[in-house]
Amino acid sequence: MDLTFTTDQQLIRDTAAELLAARAAEAGVRAVSGEVSGFSRTLWKELVALGWTGLPIAECYGGEGAGFLEACLLLEQLGAHQIPTPYLPSVICAALPIARFGTPEQREEFVGAVVQGRVLSYARAAPRGQWRSEGSEVAATPVADGYRLSGTAWFVPYAEAAEALLVVAEMAGELTAFLVDRAAPGVHTSKLDVVGNEPQYRVEFRAVSVAESRVLGGVHGGRAVAALVCALGAAASCMEMVGGAQRVLDMTVEYARTREQFGRPIGSFQAVQHHCADMAVDVLGARLIAYEAAWRLAEGLPAELEVAVAKAWVGEAYHRVCALGHQVHGAIGFTHEHDLHLYLRHQLACSLAFDDADAHLEHVARALGICSTTTARGTNAGTS
Repeated sequence: MDLTFTTDQQLIRDTAAELLAARAAEAGVRAVSGEVSGFSRTLWKELVALGWTGLPIAECYGGEGAGFLEACLLLEQLGAHQIPTPYLPSVICAALPIARFGTPEQREEFVGAVVQGRVLSYARAAPRGQWRSEGSEVAATPVADGYRLSGTAWFVPYAEAAEALLVVAEMAGELTAFLVDRAAPGVHTSKLDVVGNEPQYRVEFRAVSVAESRVLGGVHGGRAVAALVCALGAAASCMEMVGGAQRVLDMTVEYARTREQFGRPIGSFQAVQHHCADMAVDVLGARLIAYEAAWRLAEGLPAELEVAVAKAWVGEAYHRVCALGHQVHGAIGFTHEHDLHLYLRHQLACSLAFDDADAHLEHVARALGICSTTTARGTNAGTS
């Protein structure tokens, strides 16, 4: 892997950093906390106008045709500036799987619409919130005019704002993926009180009718769809966490330079310097493994092990960075007025999304032949 950015990649990163820094006051977590949608519609339209919703989407669907890694550069900056958007669920976890597994009609209807700003989301109702589980708490039943979905999905991001949901349901002991209109009769959403900064919902499917044309990836083909959503989502979450960790490091170093104690900046004390050095090591390590996973996915290379390693490592590293940041900041870092707690909440939510560190470490251990356990212990995102 070559970590040197191309000219286009550097332009995307720099432009995203500049734009999002300028928009943080009106589109950041604090600014949109009262919005029903959970994000700034104005900023979302701006991202669409810039073509960023189409970064990983092929040109034939109106996208830029850049790639998954380029989209991750934007996600890194969204995490750094704590700006909630439905980019990850819409573009990464919905549009890309539809582009991979969808019929020509499904791609035409949904993928290009996401490029134009349509919001989609995903519902992975795996038993006990374990992303790698084979089953689903949403059941599909064949009927004369298609299928009926019944069950409940928890922690569905931006479900209220989404126009359609990618739902993985169980049917005859296998998984099948469906594209479900969020406004369809029988779909009911209720907002959850979660630890993270982005809105999560409980979505009930009460005998929801779904046409046969809305099956994604074929009947009983949902396992491959769910695996791709999990891999892309986990890698994208790692990139968000890398951006957040870098920002916590930057804030902490700046605070250590300016905060004085005993007549001198606290950054001059060796203990504080050690904390900052440890944070920098964790940020660099997290960035390396996150980019490795994202790059392999972007290149179409086998990436299951790398994604598992990244998800296990980056979440833990981000937690250590936040913990040391709080130690250096002291009491001010725990106040509501300071932004540091926003990053800690972000870390907690992202580290649980797409399986937690324990579940991914088990997967790594099995891949290396040092563990025969077959039951993952993952927990879904946004646990309150």
